[in-house]
Order: sequence, then C-alpha cells, then structure tokens
Amino acid sequence: MAKNTIQFIGLFVVLVLVQVIFSKIMLFNVATPIIFIYLLFRLPISMSLNAVFTIAFFSGLAIDMFNNTQGMNALACLLVSAIRTKVFYAFVTRDDETSNIIPSCKSVGTGTYMKYAGTLMLIYCFLIFFIQAFTFHNVLLTIARVICSFVLSLILIYGIDSLVDTRREKRS
Repeated sequence: MAKNTIQFIGLFVVLVLVQVIFSKIMLFNVATPIIFIYLLFRLPISMSLNAVFTIAFFSGLAIDMFNNTQGMNALACLLVSAIRTKVFYAFVTRDDETSNIIPSCKSVGTGTYMKYAGTLMLIYCFLIFFIQAFTFHNVLLTIARVICSFVLSLILIYGIDSLVDTRREKRS
C-alpha cells in the first residue's frame, strides 16, 4: 500500500510538472496536450469516492495555480472523477476481479482501456474548453479545440500508459 502511494505521488508530481510545460503548447492554435488527467484514469477503481475527489481537486487546483485559470481545471477534474467508476463499468463487466483493479492497457486490455480513457478524456476536453470559452460565439473553434486536444491527449496517454510500470497488473 505504501509503495502504491509513493508511486502515485511521484506520478502526480511528474504529470503536473510536464502539464505546466505542455500548457504553453498549442498546436495549430487548436490542440493542447492534456496529460495530467492520466492520474485520475489510473486510480484504483475500489478507491473511496472521497479520496478520488480529493486527488482530483488538488490535481486540478495545481494546474489552475500554474495556468491562472481560476478553478476551471479543478471543476472539470471533479466532474470527471464523479463519473469515472460508472464509465469504467460501462466497458468492463462487474465482478470480483474488477473491484480492486488499477485501469491500464495491460489490466483490462487496450481496446477497453482506450474506450474508458477516451470517454473520460472527451468529457474533460468538452468541459474545460466550453468553460474557458463561456460563450457560443465561436462554437466551431471550440469544437475543433475539443476534438484536436482529445485526439492528441489520448495518443499521449496511451504512450504514458505503456511506459508506466504495470508488472503486477497483468491479466490473469
């Protein structure tokens, strides 16, 4: 348990620092890579909702402090963390083996994990870009930002998931 906690803290610090750098990048004026949300995808499904909300709030708040976005990321992280378990069980059958699982490509399969992460990433991108725009004046540009950031972020999250050590999570 302590080893997992240390790994999650290390992953949190690394993802937030990389996200601060990535927040300054905007490809073709529409795509921003969002990778810090991977921490929320990676939390164990059996973790209590209070702990998940706390982690989501502080990870979003950390990004908000560095980007001066006044709580937008914290709000989007909280909303995504509220539906995280339901989205997971929409793609994975509920049984005793999945109750204490850490979602990853190796633990649930690449296709299932990409559906899970993709759904949550699309919801996060939709929330964050429409909260930032706070208008429907230039809705096509906002939709383009949502789609392009979603695709870029999902590719990066798949790469990060393949790099993270998952020896003990292999399917049985």
